[in-house]
Amino acid sequence: MHVFEIVIALLLGGAGLAALSRRIGTPYPAMVALAGAVLALVPGTPELVLDPELALTLFVAPVLLDAAFDASPRDLRANWRPVASLALGAVVLTVIAVAVAVRWMVPAMPWAAAIALGAIVAPPDAAAATAVLTQLRPPHRLLVILEGESLFNDASALLIYRLALGATAAGGIVGWGAVPMLLVVTVGSVLLGYVLARFTLFANRFIDDVATAAIVQFGSTFAVWILAERLHLSGILTTVVYAMTASRTASSLVPARIRIPTYAVWEVAVFVLNVLAFILVGFQLKSIVARFDRPTWLDYTGIAAVVTVTAIVARIAWVMGITAIRRWRRKPGAAASPEGANAVSLSPHASMLVGWCGMRGIVTLAAALALPTGGEGVAPFPYRDLILFTAFAVVLGTLVLQGMTLRPLMSRLELGDDDEVEHEVRVARVAMLRAALEAMETSSSGTEMATLVRRRYELQLRRAKQVLEGHAGEGSGSRPDSVTAPWGPPSADADLVRTAMSAERQRLLELRANGTIGDAAFQQVEQELDWSELDLQQLLRAEASGL
Repeated sequence: MHVFEIVIALLLGGAGLAALSRRIGTPYPAMVALAGAVLALVPGTPELVLDPELALTLFVAPVLLDAAFDASPRDLRANWRPVASLALGAVVLTVIAVAVAVRWMVPAMPWAAAIALGAIVAPPDAAAATAVLTQLRPPHRLLVILEGESLFNDASALLIYRLALGATAAGGIVGWGAVPMLLVVTVGSVLLGYVLARFTLFANRFIDDVATAAIVQFGSTFAVWILAERLHLSGILTTVVYAMTASRTASSLVPARIRIPTYAVWEVAVFVLNVLAFILVGFQLKSIVARFDRPTWLDYTGIAAVVTVTAIVARIAWVMGITAIRRWRRKPGAAASPEGANAVSLSPHASMLVGWCGMRGIVTLAAALALPTGGEGVAPFPYRDLILFTAFAVVLGTLVLQGMTLRPLMSRLELGDDDEVEHEVRVARVAMLRAALEAMETSSSGTEMATLVRRRYELQLRRAKQVLEGHAGEGSGSRPDSVTAPWGPPSADADLVRTAMSAERQRLLELRANGTIGDAAFQQVEQELDWSELDLQQLLRAEASGL
């Protein structure tokens, strides 16, 4: 009960810290990390040991699915070079650099354990960076690069992590014999994620209750991860493929009255999991810190500081180095690609921003917590206390140092919004209103109410064209008024409005499918359409009840 009370109090504290972080322009994980560090030093807080097998499943699976579901395959394809460079090259360089550094400071540590530490601290968490960057509106492609990297650097880092754990158990380093296994794991994970997504989408056709839909979504997320792990595949890669496959057709299968509340549930769940991860690390560090004497404190703190600096420098060196090499190799006189479209086109300022966005987060914490604790004749993972302490120090150090300086750095670099998403939103609105008018021309009646509805859509289309062409003036970026609110009893032509909305939604899906708009614009306009649909349903229910 005492632990429960503390967790509830810290969840409330986490909500307060998140609100504070938004006001001062820092990522909320940085504030929560500081709270977790304080927790480990507060006398009287209980010790709590989390089951290592639960850590990755509980903390990583839902957070990763939430990020992958919102990812845009179109934008990832356009930026595959920098995404792959960061997700593979930067991760491998960080693993090697950290392993060498920690072995230099702790020669007795086995290489497998040093590599495991490198893999734990290698993958940055894009959520911390984008929480700040989205407020500052940098070029959209930089956000795509960072978010795309976060989907795949976890997979590459945790594959290395798994190999290191296996090598520790086997008492040696895994060699080239692991390459066929990695290929099987990669292909198998992709196929499994795709098949499970298709099955889940089929099952969701029969769910029309919000509570049931939310439970099924969370349950299937954990089931996908657990099944992949049971089959010795990559839980992360399987979850990413599962989420991206499901997102392609979920919009046409899940109604708005279920989609809006379940999205809100996911947002809250991701926040709670991030807060709980730092709380549980604080609990774990409590028992570790209690065993420290002064020399151990000094040794561990020095090692953690060196690893933190190494992880930061390795990422910056990779980003700046690869960008410089590719710019040097570019043919003289060749036109530069749009900002961020590939690694060549990254300007020095953009490279500095991407390199500095290396804050570690929940994956690092979960991987450290997942190290075997030993028991029943099984030895604990070598140097587990040091690795857990160092991992938390890297998370805390990067979140505080990089996270809290990201806003002033962004302001100094003057990387402004390229208006790409807003332009696509405006294009989508014009195309959708045209589709609605075409649908009404073939299905509308000649009633006075139908005429008013068509005129309202025509006015919206005229305003949307002005917005697209840049002639609407202040406030032109907002969506025109709802088509359902101003016209008295909606049942008079409710079928006509539904026909128009259906045509709008179908056109929106087509725009995303053919690559005219990306998922960022799609999600923004879809939410607007969902709220309009819910408004219509609410008006119809009110009229039916005589209100």
